[in-house]
Amino acid sequence: MEAIMTKEQIIDFLKAHNEKPFLEGDLISALQLDTLDMPSVLNYLNEMVEDGQLIRTKKKKLALPEFFEIYVGKIQMTQKGFGFAIIDSVSMGDVFIPASALGGAMNGDRVMVKLTRQSTGDRRNEGEVIKIIERVNTVIVGTYEESKNFGFVVPDDQRLKSDIFISRSMTMSAKQGDKVVVEITRWPEDRRNPEGKVIEILGQVGDPGVDILSVIRTFKLPEVFNERVLKDAEAIPTEVDESEIQRREDFRNETIVTIDGKDAKDLDDAVHVKRLPNGNYELGVHIADVSYYVHEYSKIDKEALKRATSVYLLNRVIPMLPERLSNGICSLNPQVNRLTMSCIMEIDSSGDVVDHRLCESVIKTVERMNYDDVSDILEDQITPELEGKYGQLFDFFENMKALSLILRGKRERRGAIDFNFAETKIKLDGDGKAIDVGKAERRIGHKIIEEFMLAANETVAEHMFWLELPFVYRIHETPAQEKIDNLNKFLYNFGYRIKGNTEAVHPKAVRELLTEVENTKEEHVISKLTLRSLKQARYSPQNDGHFGLAAKYYCHFTSPIRRYPDLQIHRIIREMLQNELDAPRIAKLKKIVEEVSVQSSERERNADLAERDVDDMKMAEYMQSHIGETYTGLISSITSFGMFVELENTVEGLIRLDDLDDDYYVYDEEKLQLVGQRTRHIYKLGDEVEIIVVNADPGKRQVDFELA
Repeated sequence: MEAIMTKEQIIDFLKAHNEKPFLEGDLISALQLDTLDMPSVLNYLNEMVEDGQLIRTKKKKLALPEFFEIYVGKIQMTQKGFGFAIIDSVSMGDVFIPASALGGAMNGDRVMVKLTRQSTGDRRNEGEVIKIIERVNTVIVGTYEESKNFGFVVPDDQRLKSDIFISRSMTMSAKQGDKVVVEITRWPEDRRNPEGKVIEILGQVGDPGVDILSVIRTFKLPEVFNERVLKDAEAIPTEVDESEIQRREDFRNETIVTIDGKDAKDLDDAVHVKRLPNGNYELGVHIADVSYYVHEYSKIDKEALKRATSVYLLNRVIPMLPERLSNGICSLNPQVNRLTMSCIMEIDSSGDVVDHRLCESVIKTVERMNYDDVSDILEDQITPELEGKYGQLFDFFENMKALSLILRGKRERRGAIDFNFAETKIKLDGDGKAIDVGKAERRIGHKIIEEFMLAANETVAEHMFWLELPFVYRIHETPAQEKIDNLNKFLYNFGYRIKGNTEAVHPKAVRELLTEVENTKEEHVISKLTLRSLKQARYSPQNDGHFGLAAKYYCHFTSPIRRYPDLQIHRIIREMLQNELDAPRIAKLKKIVEEVSVQSSERERNADLAERDVDDMKMAEYMQSHIGETYTGLISSITSFGMFVELENTVEGLIRLDDLDDDYYVYDEEKLQLVGQRTRHIYKLGDEVEIIVVNADPGKRQVDFELA
């Protein structure tokens, strides 16, 4: 047997033989490895010990960490100073880590945790950090404060509890109140703060753009492209090659439009719809063929994979691809030739795709439409201006609307879950200051494109699944039964229940609940708690279906300008269409799709956190100018320290338990409510309350309310 094994094989062996630790030599013998390869095998085992996958005792015996009741995970700090270790093993719950047992670990660090107390009843497992495997906070953003003989930086991230000591020689001449980027030079120890040096001064707190720039640095978002990537992008032609047009299926005589937001510049999807002689619809979804221009392992491709997604921070976009591509040759701009990858579907009156084909194509869109204009046309809000510009397309849009309603009806019948949440829309002035916060409209124009993209994504995923080729799927796993059981305990208080067996809940049961609570005062709260009970969607080489969409097959095919998985699967589809997928290439693709799935899922989560952070900051900034004003809101969350209230404009603020001074309130964790001991007055989720805004702090992403 060859000496080189995968880490997974070694781990599987130790799981199967977990009755004792192994001496290194005994382990190598048991694995039937060639003893001549001992040095390389030992190096391999050393790596696994460094990564925390194995434990080596003083007597040089090896075992999985779990054998010694040691677990590997990631530290998640709270603002109160204690933390939780989110353990890698799915069978192990989170472990509570007291502030005194953190061992210098900071938020996000990968650590080894030794259990000090087993969970009993309502008490969860407790542990202490015995080893820090990987430090993630090498660079921290914060506010510089001057002291007499030194400086220190207060981190923006409230979960990083320690200020960072900066010696006078390491300040880069930063001034009091500067927003700075600090590199850690010495990690925290017991009773000793971390030390660092200032490596960038972003500007004074409050200066225009500094707040969003600080988020960009905090989440390590790559703001600019390096010169080599830009040079390669400049070499890409701005016109479509005529010989490539001749090779492709030509849709330039079809009525094809793009429908996007008014400010969008990276237009990566276009559609056509027409009725067929047999009464069915033909839906063509044409997606920018980014893979034609961005070749595997090119400098642009490597940078795109590193970023994996475009990030939208209100008035700033951090794109996955250089602007010359994203807003230029790849963007499906009107009245110009563009290369596309197309999914052409024949759809019957039930919404079933009865026939389809995938092809490399060329299109020329007739109009660059926006959601508002299309919605106005279809909602009978037609102005003379719209009539003059788009009158010839009105029947085309009616066909689009009719087909989208058919597709939506099919999704609803099979149990697809649709949370009726309004997205937040934040308006900024020329200096980037928040001047309005409200709900974003989701009109018929949005819904049409959503249905068409879902149909294409499902059709492509099913097509590739049955070919049994390596692929990147978008999956949303069935929620853990424990989460559903806990949700049902809460729903019982309102007289609701998610029905179904105890093995695995069906999406239709969740949909029925959401339909049942529609237009009730508790709808918003129940929808939110239900959403929190579901797992997070992610990318995977395995097709495990999409629970939320009630879809057996799903992928992301429709946005290769701003999402790397879409770009990757376009490459695979092209190679499939051109019969280039031989055995060696398929073997190589299996490794590629694994890497792409992990990287894209991680970068997507990071982008989501950054976008949410900016939204929270700007909502707090907006509420600063409304301190003292009275609003009506709904209690959206209740905790042991107070209750959160969400206003009509989607801003959420905290009413602290200490500020409820009409009674002494006790937190009922099971029913998620606050109960007055003397008056027996109850505050529960979904209750409408009148509040006064008393404080708003953009730096802490926090808004404080008191009851009016």
